[in-house]
Amino acid sequence: MSLKEKKPKQKIKYSLTKILTGSDLSLRRLAQMQAVSEIPGPVIWLTACVHGDEIGGIVIIQEIFKRLKKMHLLKGSLYAFPLMNPISFETATRRISISEEDLNRSFPGDKEGTLAERIADKIFTSILETKPVLVLDLHNDWTQSMPYTLIDPYPGLKHKDAYTLAKNFSHKFGFVVINEQEDLADSSELKRTLSGSLLFHNIPALTLELGGAYVVEESNVEAGVKAIWGFLASLGMVKSVQNKNSNVFRLPKFLKGRIFRYEHLSASSSGIVRFLAKPGDIVKKNQPVARVYNVFGKIQETLKAKHQAVVLGHADYSVAFPGLDIMAFGKIK
Repeated sequence: MSLKEKKPKQKIKYSLTKILTGSDLSLRRLAQMQAVSEIPGPVIWLTACVHGDEIGGIVIIQEIFKRLKKMHLLKGSLYAFPLMNPISFETATRRISISEEDLNRSFPGDKEGTLAERIADKIFTSILETKPVLVLDLHNDWTQSMPYTLIDPYPGLKHKDAYTLAKNFSHKFGFVVINEQEDLADSSELKRTLSGSLLFHNIPALTLELGGAYVVEESNVEAGVKAIWGFLASLGMVKSVQNKNSNVFRLPKFLKGRIFRYEHLSASSSGIVRFLAKPGDIVKKNQPVARVYNVFGKIQETLKAKHQAVVLGHADYSVAFPGLDIMAFGKIK
């Protein structure tokens, strides 16, 4: 590398913020990572493991920062909370085991509230102080599922600018883009998620669903790192890296640039489910996608796709009960 091509200086810092003091006087803390370039630019946040069983996002953030040590930020700042829910992580549970709270239904938080609200407050205020261009919340879905980008419902005219920016950014990750049902836009529960609460505070935010929970799936880590690094490169924050051997699902040309509607399919009978379509398949309306069998092997029900759609994933356990969701789709308009 010539003298003219010197890497811009950057500062990488790892720190810990106190959450609470345990009964044995031990400290429970929240880990934060940051990389700041000497050249001003966009501020981006990465967050992961808001649910304790969703581990993949932690590793993706680790790999991004590992790469930054070799390939410096060209401009701007990257911040991360790789492990937002350390208490649930240690017990591999979705909710905080002590209080049975869902951290992702506790935002924007309250510094004098419940345990989950206090953790949420520390996360939320830290993010708001930096005035980010975008917050990417990394999640994991069903074990058999494909990576996709999730946009919250439209939050209303008052927050239109933040929503529009998030929507424009959503196609830069190379994944299928899914929009939650817009009739849930006024739901108080949705406003309590991290991404939803950020949008209601005029901060653009997106969710990346990156494959199955509980274990680290290396193919999904690779997909997540590639997608996020490519996004940072599109903002001029890092140099682009070519990954020719990536296994990321690619949409046919006629579907690129579209936003799909999230849709579940549930059974109306009880029994054993055998799936006829896998994540990433594009199915036609009325195409059989699963069958339910009774204990003697007799077909109880054949489930068909409601619309032309891309299969996002199917349930972790092959058991069906009336009304139980067993598959998820991105509905093609």
